[in-house]
Amino acid sequence: PTHTQAPTHTQAPTHTQAPVPTSRPTMALGRGNLYRRMDFPPSPSSSIGTTPSPPPLTDTRTPTPTAATPSPPLRISPVDKKDPLLPPVVAMGQISLQPDTTQQIEKHGTGGKPVRLISNHIKFKTKTEAAFQYAVHFNPPVDSVGARRGMLSEHKELIGNIRIFDGAILYLPHRLNQDVTVLNSTRRTDNSSVSLRIQLTKILRPGECLQMYGTMLHRVMRLLELRQVGRFYFDPGNPVDIPQHKMELWPGYISALNEYDGGVMLTLDVSHKLLNKQTIHDMMINVGRRGGAKVKEDIMRAVVGCIVLTRYNNKTYRIDDIDWDRTPMSTFQTHDGTEITFLHYYKTAYNIDITEPDQPLLIHRPKKREERKERRNQLEMICLVPELCCLTGITDEVRSDFRVMKDIAQHTRVPPVQRQATLRNFIESIHNNSKAMEEMNAWGLVIDKDTLPVVGRRLPEEKIVVGGGSQGLAGNEADWTRLVTNNKMITAVDLRNWVLVFQARDRPRAQDFIQMLFKVCPTLGMNINRPTCAELADNRTDTYLRAVRDYLNPQVQMIVIVFPTSRDDQYSAVKKYCCAEFPVPSQVIISKTIGDQRKLRSVTQKIALQMNCKMGGELWALSIPLKDLMVIGVDVFHDTSKQGRSVVGFVASVNGILTRWYSRVAFQNVGEEIVDYLKTFMINAIRKYHEVNHKKPEKIIMYRDGVGDGQMSTVAHYEVEQLTGCFTSFGEDYNPNFACVVVQKRIHTRIFSAMGNTVSNPPPGTLVDNTITKKGWYDFFLVSQHVRQGTVTPTHYMVVCDRSGLKPDHMQRLSYKLTHLYYNWPGTVRVPAPCQYAHKLAQLCGQSIHREPAEALSDRLYYL
Repeated sequence: PTHTQAPTHTQAPTHTQAPVPTSRPTMALGRGNLYRRMDFPPSPSSSIGTTPSPPPLTDTRTPTPTAATPSPPLRISPVDKKDPLLPPVVAMGQISLQPDTTQQIEKHGTGGKPVRLISNHIKFKTKTEAAFQYAVHFNPPVDSVGARRGMLSEHKELIGNIRIFDGAILYLPHRLNQDVTVLNSTRRTDNSSVSLRIQLTKILRPGECLQMYGTMLHRVMRLLELRQVGRFYFDPGNPVDIPQHKMELWPGYISALNEYDGGVMLTLDVSHKLLNKQTIHDMMINVGRRGGAKVKEDIMRAVVGCIVLTRYNNKTYRIDDIDWDRTPMSTFQTHDGTEITFLHYYKTAYNIDITEPDQPLLIHRPKKREERKERRNQLEMICLVPELCCLTGITDEVRSDFRVMKDIAQHTRVPPVQRQATLRNFIESIHNNSKAMEEMNAWGLVIDKDTLPVVGRRLPEEKIVVGGGSQGLAGNEADWTRLVTNNKMITAVDLRNWVLVFQARDRPRAQDFIQMLFKVCPTLGMNINRPTCAELADNRTDTYLRAVRDYLNPQVQMIVIVFPTSRDDQYSAVKKYCCAEFPVPSQVIISKTIGDQRKLRSVTQKIALQMNCKMGGELWALSIPLKDLMVIGVDVFHDTSKQGRSVVGFVASVNGILTRWYSRVAFQNVGEEIVDYLKTFMINAIRKYHEVNHKKPEKIIMYRDGVGDGQMSTVAHYEVEQLTGCFTSFGEDYNPNFACVVVQKRIHTRIFSAMGNTVSNPPPGTLVDNTITKKGWYDFFLVSQHVRQGTVTPTHYMVVCDRSGLKPDHMQRLSYKLTHLYYNWPGTVRVPAPCQYAHKLAQLCGQSIHREPAEALSDRLYYL
């Protein structure tokens, strides 16, 4: 039978820690799946046996031999097998997946000008040498975590009031008198005796206490009267009202503890939770008022998939369905078997009066990891009342409304000065809260009173080279629009045979666009003929497709389509035909874009540059000192047409100045290895490089996007080995220098330029490779773009494999140079150009084409 439950729980869904994989675990790689066997190198033991006398607090580990790659290996502390009574929970408690940081990694560069910076990291200092980890075993077993905690609390005279216990592992700031302590407690339900065996399993250095410190930090957040919503904490007591759009913003904080080269530090950033004051019930009424024969279907489309927040417990849920047969007057069964209506339950539990008793109920189906372990077989769905649910986040409708987004951005795009002041206020609130300080002092922790100053470097400005021998510096804002639009391109492709498709009412705009092309193209070095015009009578998708089919032939170089409005179905239909069925470069323009005469010249210049790229042209370049170099970009994107399928985009350079690119796409289904596609793409890219240059590349640098922190070792220890293994396809003697760099954009690190007593955004080219970099990894932070609003976010580069022979200075400088080579914008971008190209390619195929593009287009930037 199906059991439903109202959202009565007051605790957040339990996220259980996955056990250590020992055979072939399923691991997320990018946004796909990878199945592999994890091999852990042996390391000296850091576990504690059952000796009665405490061992000295010294690190007895021996240095790990230098590996082939600088990425830190995982280590497992061996379990003491001499004790036959050792329970499994003790064995789990002795396992450590911390990276071995004993090997030295050279990652500091020297090039550039030193600059004073301030980061959003707050240093934690420890008064004690270590913390103590114990495994707690109950005999007979006790299933309830609450009951286990209660039994352990009976012995607080021995254990102490300051502790962290998750039901199996106990952390203490002090050491018990004995390494193995046996205690007895009474189970309250049946008054039976339960034996507690508390065994010391490990002495943790500060860098190994991150999970414990994180739990302690959550307590501090609650003491500051912040409320957890999802993963982060917000202040619902001080909302920012946006009355014109019936919205409000909850200010909050994003926090993460980690061990860096500068020690254990807290990364703290400002965040906001957007709430719609209108409830889901209001949304359903508004949709219903529109009428129509399929009102329920319209409501389902509007509601299902939304993330809502219930204010009575500050929890978020994803709406999976609507139960039209259930209402607040329906009953459900409580834990003790009592039948109660939803109406009565909310009144008694939260003192909330539901005003509309006939509204249908919303359904949330918890994922497996959200279900409480002891109720996994019973809990199947949670019923929610629409009038108690507020919509969170930004919907597609809101995102497309420029005015709404502008008003929201006034509050969410926080400038550096205001962001820094908010972080200092948070630190001050901790120091002024006696209970929070008591909690931290008990663990021997001291938090700094200000954010961390760091020393960075600013790399030299790059020299941009265009056609005709002209060149110029990128400038302080890293924008060379004027240089590109006033000079010829490096390689211009003449547009002799092309088609322009437009609707009859857009004829004047189309004619103005053609005339402007004739004016701007000669300056760019591009010769152009008049197009073959296809004027359409209506705006139907079939009409556009019919015109495209009729006017395309093998001699057509480019087809330009002017749509009156932005419609995804029309765009997808045209792109699918032009990219997969009849391969030809295509350019889509929205009529409004070329409708403003004041902006028509600049818009036409950018369109002409983009059209030239799609036909194989080259716009600008810069000096690349490395010879025989191939640069690769890889990104993964979700296919919107099929759940569980991902799109792998692969882009590789094929010439010395990195201005021409070879691209391929693969669709990855669940259970397939992404590395199999990458090996095929790598072989094809090397062949293409040889075809163009008549020699194979001697250095290959791969920039890998879409990889989380938990997948770094997977990329370093498995994917890289598989990729480099394909080099033997070109002979046993071919072994190019190879490096793999993971590029992370979605990070919470912020870097400010220190200017006296104030801060500002650092200029493009600012780099940090010390103090706030991860311990045991070869990584650096780079600010490559210029922003005019809000606070700039640096990009995190992690070199997970380095067999290139390049010095850190060369790797950093190459990464910065590559941010200048994205042809869709005459300025720097956040990530290296091959990564951005791979993202655009995978996005086009995942959103519009839903199939592999024709290989005839693989040597052109048709996806811009």
